Amino acid sequence: MAAFSMDEYYRGISTNAYTYFGAHPVSDDDSGIMFRVYAPSAHGVDVVGDFNGWNGGYHPMNRQPNGVYELMVPDARVGQLYKFRVYQQGGAVVDKADPFAFHSQLRPDTASIITRIAPEKIFHDEKWMKSRTKCFDKPLSIYEMHMGSWKKPYGKSEADGGAQWFRYDEVADDLIKYVKENNFTHIEILPLAEFPFDGSWGYQTSQYYSATSRYGTPEQLMTFVEKCHQAGIGVIIDFAFVHFVRDNYSLAHFDGTDLYEYPPSDVNQSEWGTYNFNVSRGEVQSFLISAAAFWLHAYHFDGIRMDAINNGIYWMGNKDRGVNDRSVDFFKKMNTRLNEEFKGIMLIAEDSSDYPHVTDPVEMGGLGFDYKWDMGWMNDTLKYMKIDPLWRKGSHNLINWSMAYFGFEKFILPLSHDEVVHGKATIVQKMFGGDYSDKFAQVRTLYAYMFTHPGKTLNFMGNELGMFREWDETKELDWFLLDEYEMHRCFHRFFRELGGLVTKNPAFYEKDYDKDGFLWINADDADHNVYSYYRMTDGQKYVIVINMSNAEWKDYRIGLSDACTLTEVLNTDFEIYGGKGVTNPEPIKSQPVQCCQWEHSADIRLAPFGTAIFSVKEDPKPKKKTSKADKAEKPEKAKLK
Repeated sequence: MAAFSMDEYYRGISTNAYTYFGAHPVSDDDSGIMFRVYAPSAHGVDVVGDFNGWNGGYHPMNRQPNGVYELMVPDARVGQLYKFRVYQQGGAVVDKADPFAFHSQLRPDTASIITRIAPEKIFHDEKWMKSRTKCFDKPLSIYEMHMGSWKKPYGKSEADGGAQWFRYDEVADDLIKYVKENNFTHIEILPLAEFPFDGSWGYQTSQYYSATSRYGTPEQLMTFVEKCHQAGIGVIIDFAFVHFVRDNYSLAHFDGTDLYEYPPSDVNQSEWGTYNFNVSRGEVQSFLISAAAFWLHAYHFDGIRMDAINNGIYWMGNKDRGVNDRSVDFFKKMNTRLNEEFKGIMLIAEDSSDYPHVTDPVEMGGLGFDYKWDMGWMNDTLKYMKIDPLWRKGSHNLINWSMAYFGFEKFILPLSHDEVVHGKATIVQKMFGGDYSDKFAQVRTLYAYMFTHPGKTLNFMGNELGMFREWDETKELDWFLLDEYEMHRCFHRFFRELGGLVTKNPAFYEKDYDKDGFLWINADDADHNVYSYYRMTDGQKYVIVINMSNAEWKDYRIGLSDACTLTEVLNTDFEIYGGKGVTNPEPIKSQPVQCCQWEHSADIRLAPFGTAIFSVKEDPKPKKKTSKADKAEKPEKAKLK
């Protein structure tokens, strides 16, 4: 790693500011700590903590010409608490948590903890780190989770009097086994950078370099990631780079000026009551870029999902207010620097806007993200699934529209935490109707459509259980459903086997972002509410037929590009999945047909709200007969050569 440069810090390109600022042991026995903080407008800064009885004046820090205050305290040790007592411009004296602290107290306490970060003592994942990729042509099925509510100790919430949370390393073994059994390839964790309010789920961050103490120590988080890598599971961290909490102990008005936030104005505060980062300042850019780099370096995360990017692209997230050019430049700079430093990482934008070229390389005019959440697909699909099947004909394009724009970006299809909270209803609840079996038939077809659609996928924890209760961060998932309800067990099996099909067969992932990987068979059969298409790659081809109506189609005819045999490999109406058994148990041989653009066809059976997935075995091509004229011509061609 290159040495820290204050010049790079001012220019907004530093990736290692955490090696300079903060609290760093100067000896191997963890005694003697060098403290540094950037507070250019402060009249003075003291470091206070356990080592001086929290008394100001004992350890005044030395001001450098560049606005950095620093001091080596021989009596300070790893594990002790500390803060910076800032004598602010304007006369106020405020105790501030260290912006670069590697560990912090759990709310409501707010002190920083002197910590030695030593990933080399934990990680033995060199093989994984060298071979990881951005997964453009590899399977990528993401399990999004909230670390504190996947499972609770003893199954009790804090309100029930039980322990609040498992530690990072305690949850690792069960979670990894579960993720692998359900054929997910990666885990994405809701934000772990320290935050004061549980109900923000980490999206209102106070300490950008501190892994939250809710779930343990930095070493225990490293152990969690190490175990995931040893098991072949990638780990992505969620992060809020656009805004931060207004709490006085954190970054707000740090040295008495608006050091990290915009000055008081109509862009100073976000819609969530937080301060927006002023990314027009090079120091703020370096603070954030270095934070991202720190999590990738110290914890070996394989990617970062960046929240609310549209609020950075447009002023206050409002397209009518115009593009925030400085913020756009920051995203480009950050993505460029991170890709230079870290091999194979994934940079993912949660962006609900239609701003173009989000996933194009920076050198080609893009923002440089690797993936973008397809919020349009999510909204259109869930809107369609709520419609009475009698009226779905009029909204047929809500489903097929996604492929009209899909080639513009590298999309991830998300059914995330945001869709199962705050009265929005869970995924299965969103399905039309009140009949239990109809809802599950539709949600099975929803997932068959999602997993066979081009693009990578993300599902929030609990989606795979068919939960009816919205997610609550104070309670664990409704695991009892699998013990007590057959329909949920059947759905869980379906979800697991569908995931296995699409992550183990290259036709479903190898050409996700190649136009040759997808072909509509019929996108426009609104009268039957049916969609059919190919997914394919070199040497492998599948046909998917989706029935969004509540009627059974006994001899539904589909066009085919070649003479072939179709073998049903998965049907959402299999009885083992909770269906009625309206399937295609025997291989289906195509027939010649003179119809539209297709030369062959097959008649299949479609269950109400059912999806059938067929593997395609094409008939051998007949050998072309060689005429006497062709034979006579060959010697002449040879002479010409």
